[in-house]
Amino acid sequence: MTGVPEEVPVQGRKDPNLRVINGAKAGAPGRPRQRRLVTRAVPRPAEPIERVLERLDREPVEDPTGTEDLTLIGDPAEVEDLPADDETGDADLRTKDATTGKTRNAATDEDGKADDAGTPGRRRALVALLVVLLAAALAGAGVYGHRWYVDRATDQARQDAVAAARQASVNFVSVSAASVDRDLQRIVAGATGDFKEEFTRGQAQVRKAVVENKVQSQGSVLRAGLVSGDRRHAVVLVAVDATVRNVKAPDGRPSHYRIQVDLVRDRDSGDWLVSRLQFVG
Repeated sequence: MTGVPEEVPVQGRKDPNLRVINGAKAGAPGRPRQRRLVTRAVPRPAEPIERVLERLDREPVEDPTGTEDLTLIGDPAEVEDLPADDETGDADLRTKDATTGKTRNAATDEDGKADDAGTPGRRRALVALLVVLLAAALAGAGVYGHRWYVDRATDQARQDAVAAARQASVNFVSVSAASVDRDLQRIVAGATGDFKEEFTRGQAQVRKAVVENKVQSQGSVLRAGLVSGDRRHAVVLVAVDATVRNVKAPDGRPSHYRIQVDLVRDRDSGDWLVSRLQFVG
């Protein structure tokens, strides 16, 4: 070891600030030449090395565009020739259907399946939506139709009840000695329940009084109004005028009646029958 500083390695490379320069003068005979170290300032980079590295990391790497930029590693003779596009890609993509024998393209087959799967799916969704809308429309129409039928049937039943009450009131005050049996039977035919039983029990006495007094009564309805009613039951008020002739009043005298008629609709015939009849004024 001569004591002369040698080159100092810094992480595998020489320090740029140190440079070994050979001396101009030779040493004494038998002694090595003297070397001296000269420190020379190295200019600083324009920007820190960290920013340069960061910018390089962000810049994209350009792929070579020409064949001359490509470097083939290894013996070119050992590189097998690549098959043509018609022999590889198309051959791999084309498959043959085992059932139909037709050649199908694998790439387009997936898209075709996707389209085939998507289109029926949308159609099924549309059909389901239409079915739901149709069912809702039919349900609404059914509810509306049923309600319309019930309302119309109830109105018709009320009208029939009022008409039956008018006729029953006229029958009750229109009795004549000449046709007493027919007149009384008409009243019984339009009655039901307790009213029918009571009138049937007193029918003989009524007939006797009509015949003995030579009664001749004829009535007409002035007004009639529904108090309450549905398709099975109804209550009607009827205003009736009548001209009554008898032994005491051969020329006749006018009479005015207000009659409340309770009616029940017969389930078998559908006719309105009188369940109670009473004078209310």
